[in-house]
Amino acid sequence: MAAQKAYIELDRQVKSILEDVRSGIFKSVYLLMGEEPYYPDLVAGAILDNCLQEWEKDFNETVFYGADVTADTVITAARRFPMMAERQLVVVKEAQQMKSLEELSIYCQQPLESTVLVILMHGASADKRRALYKSVLKTGVIVESGALRDYEVPQWIQSYYEGRGLRIHPEAAQLLAESAGTELGKIAVETDKLLKNLPEGVKEVSVADIEKNVGVSRQFSVFELTKCLSFRQSAQALKIAARMGEAPRFALPMVVAPLFTHFSRILKYHAMLPTRPSQGDVARVLGVNPYFIKEYDSAVRSYSLQQCMRVISLLTDYDYKGKGGDAGEATPSDLFTELVVKILNI
Repeated sequence: MAAQKAYIELDRQVKSILEDVRSGIFKSVYLLMGEEPYYPDLVAGAILDNCLQEWEKDFNETVFYGADVTADTVITAARRFPMMAERQLVVVKEAQQMKSLEELSIYCQQPLESTVLVILMHGASADKRRALYKSVLKTGVIVESGALRDYEVPQWIQSYYEGRGLRIHPEAAQLLAESAGTELGKIAVETDKLLKNLPEGVKEVSVADIEKNVGVSRQFSVFELTKCLSFRQSAQALKIAARMGEAPRFALPMVVAPLFTHFSRILKYHAMLPTRPSQGDVARVLGVNPYFIKEYDSAVRSYSLQQCMRVISLLTDYDYKGKGGDAGEATPSDLFTELVVKILNI
């Protein structure tokens, strides 16, 4: 939940930065970094679009790539004054590839007001103990975007849709998360495609909308499988497992991970039961939408504490097998069906 709160704060920070940028308000230095590139790229793109007029860009916009540039070259460019414009823009993309990245701190300690310097790192972050981070913290803006875990993505999707003036059904958010994974940029792209195809005036996105426009089926998804396991619907669970295993890109570890998350939540619920928690408390601790609490009510009745721990042990074993350990001649599909059978028979 801490990561989810951090993303709410990050989203607010980025929205504030975008409002300023679109209003012509810029800081001298932006350090955009983190494992998840969506927010850093969003801010960098907005600065590139709004910092200069088109006719000003020829002489006042410079874009470098970290692998091809030194700190001295960037600093020299940043210390130039704009030509026939209020400001100039210097952008360093893939800055994590700069061997002399830390040396940019020399400039960042006293940046020019007429220069906007953007340091964009992909899949990496500056060392917070060192001079670059500390200097930008004093003179500019830092956007740090860590990766969301798979179980946190549905809540992010709901928040993202709210920001677009839409509601999204919890099951639809879950399905979109399963389809897009943890890549927030992919979710944003799929959302843009979806919005173009929705009838005018629609205020809530349904599961059917996701199935139709994103090209994913709820019927044969991990989301639907966990529901069947929660209610011990054996025939349907096995049917889903068989169909999922037939997919061309099927990989056992990719489906074991969400199953592990699901049964870990059931385990947490068992630990809460003696305190007689409210539905709101359960949803908060499990990190799920309250809509799904009925499913978890069934799951804690279907799997005792001991059974749940045995399932988690099974998942650990099959994760190992799915990564090439002691799998024998069994295919990933065979292993997956075998795993589901064992879960249902615990």
